[in-house]
Amino acid sequence: MAPTKTSKGKARLTPKSSSSTSPDDKLPKPFQLAPESLKPLTDTLSPSHIYLFHLDPRPAPFKRKIFLVPVAMNLAVLALFLLRIRHIFPWYLQLLLSFSGHENPTTIRYLDLTTTQYLLLLLRRALTFLLDFSLCIFVWPWPYEFLIGNPHHGSPCYWRYKVGFRNSEIYLRRSRKWDQEVLGKGKDLLESDDLRKVFWNQIRTATSPMLLQQKTGYLTMDANWDLDWAGMVTATTLVDKKEVDQKTFGTLVLLHHERFGWLSIDLSDTGSPAGTAEDERRKQVFKFRDALAAIGQEDLFFRWIEVVQFETGRPGGFTSERQVEVAQQIRDMFKEKGVDFDEFWKEAVGTEGLAGMP
Repeated sequence: MAPTKTSKGKARLTPKSSSSTSPDDKLPKPFQLAPESLKPLTDTLSPSHIYLFHLDPRPAPFKRKIFLVPVAMNLAVLALFLLRIRHIFPWYLQLLLSFSGHENPTTIRYLDLTTTQYLLLLLRRALTFLLDFSLCIFVWPWPYEFLIGNPHHGSPCYWRYKVGFRNSEIYLRRSRKWDQEVLGKGKDLLESDDLRKVFWNQIRTATSPMLLQQKTGYLTMDANWDLDWAGMVTATTLVDKKEVDQKTFGTLVLLHHERFGWLSIDLSDTGSPAGTAEDERRKQVFKFRDALAAIGQEDLFFRWIEVVQFETGRPGGFTSERQVEVAQQIRDMFKEKGVDFDEFWKEAVGTEGLAGMP
């Protein structure tokens, strides 16, 4: 049970208050006040979104090859778009001149056409208008977002120009429309169990070991998450200036709360000094997570974490009696999925229990 009491440790967080009862003490686990060192970054982020960091350790040449695919696609789209403009612009110019009374090949003489010819001409022009309208609305945004983007979130090209290709890269995902379900007006994520369930379901899926192992960071965009290019540049700059340790972004969640300000959840296993009992416990817990993911049962890991966090946060403390009860509850939960907790732990981690714990 104990590793979860430390797996979200506060070792790297800087309290905002030096008083004996800080705002951090009132926060439910595993939420913590965001480190002060991240303020240059959080100042640029939108309070209406949830942000998720992770590190991609794949080799730089591999990332370069992956990035060349969207580069080629967007350049091809841009080239075709420019060719279409070059081809159709003179026709639209003649059409405008015709409307203003200057006769040219686009001018329609109704009396010279049969009804069928006239209708076919109108249909052809309508289809031309529809085609070009669709290209402007649905196709043009692709190369524009890729090359230029917007002032708030940047663009992939801006990010690569600033950061280049590295063996270890910081990726920052920004939640999409689902975040309004948990951060919308009048909603308090910290006070509502239902909202936290929605929140954790999204975080679980986004930080699934299978997902992060199988996909490079650039490919983690989906219907629920976008990559925040400008935020990635800012985070990388902070690391380059040695103002923030890159390990801080191991797997970090950032979100804004009306009362507490920016909060963080550290999901990584890199927060403890190497060689300490806490560091060893973290390694054991994440070995266990990876082993469960390998058999398609990673949800059991997160359910285990939630149970222990809930129990350790209850009034009265996590007494020995309650630890025994919770241990049995977890064994039963695993047994329902056909997994023997004790045997699987020993097989995955190679120990009888957690490092430094009785």
